[in-house]
Amino acid sequence: MKNKLPLHFFLGTIIILIQLFSHLLQYTEAYNGFVRTKGTQLVLNGSPFYAHGFNAYWLMYVASDPSQRYKITNAFHEASSHGLVLARTWAFSDGGYRPLQYSPGSYNEQMFEGLDFVIGEARKYGIKLILSLVNNYHNFGGKKQYVNWARSQGQYLSSDDDFFSNSVVKGYYKNHIKTVLNRYNTVTGVVYKNDPTIMAWELMNEPRCTSDPSGRTIQAWITEMAALVKSIDRNHLLEVGLEGFYGAGHPQGTSLNLGMNIGTDFISNNQIQGIDFATVHSYPDQWLPSSNDQSQLSFLSNWLNTHIQDAQNIIRKPILFTEFGKSSKDPGYSTNQRDQVFATIYYKVYFSAKRGGAAAGGLFWQLLTERMDSFRDGYDVVLSENPSTANLISGQSYKLLLLRKLFERTRNIARSKSAKAIRNGKGKGIGH
Repeated sequence: MKNKLPLHFFLGTIIILIQLFSHLLQYTEAYNGFVRTKGTQLVLNGSPFYAHGFNAYWLMYVASDPSQRYKITNAFHEASSHGLVLARTWAFSDGGYRPLQYSPGSYNEQMFEGLDFVIGEARKYGIKLILSLVNNYHNFGGKKQYVNWARSQGQYLSSDDDFFSNSVVKGYYKNHIKTVLNRYNTVTGVVYKNDPTIMAWELMNEPRCTSDPSGRTIQAWITEMAALVKSIDRNHLLEVGLEGFYGAGHPQGTSLNLGMNIGTDFISNNQIQGIDFATVHSYPDQWLPSSNDQSQLSFLSNWLNTHIQDAQNIIRKPILFTEFGKSSKDPGYSTNQRDQVFATIYYKVYFSAKRGGAAAGGLFWQLLTERMDSFRDGYDVVLSENPSTANLISGQSYKLLLLRKLFERTRNIARSKSAKAIRNGKGKGIGH
């Protein structure tokens, strides 16, 4: 027999949603504009932008079939009604079934039109986007596909990690960057690099180069690709796509690596010129599978605190927790366990944000809507089916919106006082 949630739970959720919706109507009016950075904060039109959002890697893939586009509309509608303002998704599908890129430089217009639609719908619902440009893994092609393309052209490559160093492979990837950034959107009529709906580009989903644990290979690759992106597009922010593991040069952080040395470094990778904010992924259930829930939450708390402090004090850039979740496939899973993970991350973000700190938001993995069972991976959240999780999401949205309004009120008072002082000063000057 299913446990019934008390009536006051639903009444509380309804009140939060009504308050949230009224604030969102005001917020979306000021939505247009590019998100920028100011010190360790994201800002939109001069006010803090809190990147409260979700992952939905599937958006372009599903939207490439016009008969399925209602699912994108439904997902954005449900997300925006709960106060979510940022979505992270794939702007890649390399080779294989229903690709965006058939082969280097050869593109599938139907798939691109799907991405056009996604951007257009996001704009309608006041949702910004992070678009990732390639995958570290073989899903949707990834670096393995790029390396295989180069091999088919006579390049001798011994590892998929040659993606980061081979000039031919890098040429293919650079062409993809140029193609996506210069894409003319058939729905909105706006070239991607000029569209404020897009908040940021991501160089790669979870880059790893285990063949060079020193980190030099990936450091050089990020430096080269960041310079290219910024030479094409000065409007948008750029991030690497990192999970948050530390390199050997930062032993105080490597204690959190759980024995993983994957050739990246949270500190030095994010210090590269052109990288605008840091990212972290958080999957204690995957990384500590034999530990109990309390141990996983304790690790998560330490993981979050350390990265927020390092972003604030060493990197001096904003930080986003761009993937986190709890799988329903974990042994002994309960919705409460997942809600504890969400609540922990949301609390750390809010605690930092209200003090003007570096934590700018979190994006859970992953949002689905109804009739998408084939995309369920254990981490899926369907808001209409998960009222306790949906309530947490709405509550965080409301708190972050109030923070933004508090900042705006404080700023307006300061401006008013400054203007009054100037007027008073001018008045005194006339009498002398």
